Amino acid sequence: MLVQQILKNKGDDRVVTIAPGTLVADAAQLLAERRIGGLVVSRDGEVVDGILSERDIVRSLAVRGANCLTETIDEMMTRNPVCCSKHDTSDAVLSRMTDGRFRHMPVVEDGKLAGIVTIGDVVSARLQELAMEKDALEGMIMGH
Repeated sequence: MLVQQILKNKGDDRVVTIAPGTLVADAAQLLAERRIGGLVVSRDGEVVDGILSERDIVRSLAVRGANCLTETIDEMMTRNPVCCSKHDTSDAVLSRMTDGRFRHMPVVEDGKLAGIVTIGDVVSARLQELAMEKDALEGMIMGH
């Protein structure tokens, strides 16, 4: 399955972005309000400047304490995150996510943010593919 199909299946193509310079506490609040695990950092909503995950915040809290909440996300975010295109396969994206040990991947087309996929989105897509393959094989074996 291609990333464009995963995005279509999600139905909501809006990506929650946050501007550089935002306070970590505000980013954490947005993550909690939206019940999501990652934010694309973008100065204009189109160019991906970085990504900030809940894991980034937790790691910083563990190392630097609650003072990090009054700092900006700029030092905490991952700059130049691994991105994919709408034409990448779910297997390729899943492999990159697994190898890189991250759970959110911006989708970029022509240098502009086009969506975001999570590991849950990709695993769900892969399970759908496997179910369809199973049904097709069963149909062939049963002579349907």
